[in-house]
Amino acid sequence: VAVLAVDPSSRDSGGSVLGDKTRMTRLAQENAAFIRPSPTRGVLGGTASRTREVIALCEAAGHDVVFVETVGVGQSEERVASMVDAVLLVLLAGAGDEISSMKRGVLEAADLIAFNKADGERAAAVHADAASLRANLGISRGGRVPEVLSVSALEDSGMDELWQSLLRQHDDAAHSGELLLRRGSQRGAWFEAALEDALRAVFVEDSELSRAREAALREVESGALSAPEAAERLVANLLARR
Repeated sequence: VAVLAVDPSSRDSGGSVLGDKTRMTRLAQENAAFIRPSPTRGVLGGTASRTREVIALCEAAGHDVVFVETVGVGQSEERVASMVDAVLLVLLAGAGDEISSMKRGVLEAADLIAFNKADGERAAAVHADAASLRANLGISRGGRVPEVLSVSALEDSGMDELWQSLLRQHDDAAHSGELLLRRGSQRGAWFEAALEDALRAVFVEDSELSRAREAALREVESGALSAPEAAERLVANLLARR
């Protein structure tokens, strides 16, 4: 098992806590487990800039199960859906109205939804929120609706059911051909991201283009030039040099 935990980076200092591994005390002691926290470093979408590459490295190293734990900031984290075979959305009780009102983002990308902390005095509230979301998804989404479960990591309740649901979702996708299509889409998204990185690197590594980029940025910041116009001018400059 490999766990790739993504930690948010501070806007001010740029630093990250990277403390996820310290909270996985049992897993960290397993010889067959690999845990790697990574900072976002300004990357939006809940993942890090090289999450795709690290997934490929983990698979090449023999890890047959790779978990990508995103930042967890809200419904804008659908970027992870372009990297993984299944998206598990973990929610907490008490956010029912906010969750049921989501129309886009990570809720739509979820293949399986689990409400955690269904234990003690919170159990009833968790089960109620899970039932409410289950009903709302059936109305708003139609077609394939993700399974909604209630679990307790603290009491180890519902975890076997959760794991079996993940395996069942993966097997169904493999048999239907959806998994093959999803893997192809992942490679396509990786290509698009790599192409953007390569183009950005050209403007950094080439000294003349780098100066032109900095000059265009100053004009945009001063209001003398619009951002789209500055970008088109830089691309034209690049094409003219080639």
